[in-house]
Amino acid sequence: METVKKHFFIDLSVMLGRSMRHIFRSMDTIISVTIMPIAMMLLFVYVFGGAIQTGTDNYVNYLLPGILLIAIASGIAYTSFRLFTDVQRGIFERFHSMPISRSTLLWGHVLTSLVSNAISLVVIILVALIMGFRSSAGILPWLAVVGILALFTLALTWVAAIAGLSAKSVDGASAFSYPIIFLPFISSAFVPTTSMPKVVRAFAENQPVTSIVEAIRALLSGQPVGNDIWVALAWCVGILIVAYFFAMRVYKKRV
Repeated sequence: METVKKHFFIDLSVMLGRSMRHIFRSMDTIISVTIMPIAMMLLFVYVFGGAIQTGTDNYVNYLLPGILLIAIASGIAYTSFRLFTDVQRGIFERFHSMPISRSTLLWGHVLTSLVSNAISLVVIILVALIMGFRSSAGILPWLAVVGILALFTLALTWVAAIAGLSAKSVDGASAFSYPIIFLPFISSAFVPTTSMPKVVRAFAENQPVTSIVEAIRALLSGQPVGNDIWVALAWCVGILIVAYFFAMRVYKKRV
């Protein structure tokens, strides 16, 4: 058993290194994923911020959690694209002919998504600090925020794996991310849900992004989190488990 585990982690490190080299050789991936959310943050803070009533004087503090989720949703599209490319080029079949753990091929892409999205989020937070973002949160609340964002990234990455392994075209491999990117706009990420019509408000208050945004916002501002953090964790873990199950089924059938 120890030998199997040792080989698994050795194979996983090789697959992770391979995927990360692709990322660093094509930095436009991280740059494009990072620039769009930053541009959106600049637009909403400096153009629309004065007209949006959120009950706070520092709109960038209110906005940042939603921007971070949009960045993650944008980043996982590249995971789907890289998986699709590997399948189409027969990379998986080549690796499967070697004495390596098969699941590490998929986990390599998943962990690469986690690392590359983390880099993008750090850059976005640094820009937000320049724009005036301030947090009174201590170490533990920040660790909780990191944990929620990591869970959200993993959950969406496994959704991306399903799309990347089952898509018939490059466009199909990345198109699934568009609705996910759009979800924060129908949530409390940009404006309070109280300003929305009843039907839209009902949807906004009962979809995963709102609870995740509210939990992160409360943690960063040092406010009581309430039930939002448990709802957020339930959404993230639930999506993660379901997406992982179907991704592994598609993976086994495809390769």
